[in-house]
Amino acid sequence: MSLYDHEAQTLDGKAVSLADYRGKVLLIVNTASKCGFTPQFTGLEALYRKYKDRGLEILGFPCNQFGAQEPGNAEEIASFCSLTYDVTFPMFGKIEVNGPKAHPLYTYLKAQKKGLLGSEGIKWNFTKFLIDRNGAVVERYAPTTTPEQLDAAVAALL
Repeated sequence: MSLYDHEAQTLDGKAVSLADYRGKVLLIVNTASKCGFTPQFTGLEALYRKYKDRGLEILGFPCNQFGAQEPGNAEEIASFCSLTYDVTFPMFGKIEVNGPKAHPLYTYLKAQKKGLLGSEGIKWNFTKFLIDRNGAVVERYAPTTTPEQLDAAVAALL
């Protein structure tokens, strides 16, 4: 199984195959609207605007598993991201990233690139996975790693 075998629902409920992103560099992020890291939306959007024409896609996956920091429904999440941070990169429907109901995409990502001390579990909102144009998971970044700190790594893959 590869990254491109997965599918996810957009915030408006449309099914999207990750195969649609074949040949792109991807940054996949679990997001939350009421988290201390939420201001990273600004940096993510800046990174997206800087590199989207060169083949970067940022995929946001809202998740409410960490401190219930994403309580909103799809409409509320879309409105918040648009009005507060002017997010234009694709945002997907709310998912779980850990546990028995974890989205298959996240089960795959966690197996490909383990976290600190070999842990697979996502520790908090705004954990980031960087994927190259061939669908290989290149790196996993902690929530404390800012989008600005990813600029060179993203540019190197474009």
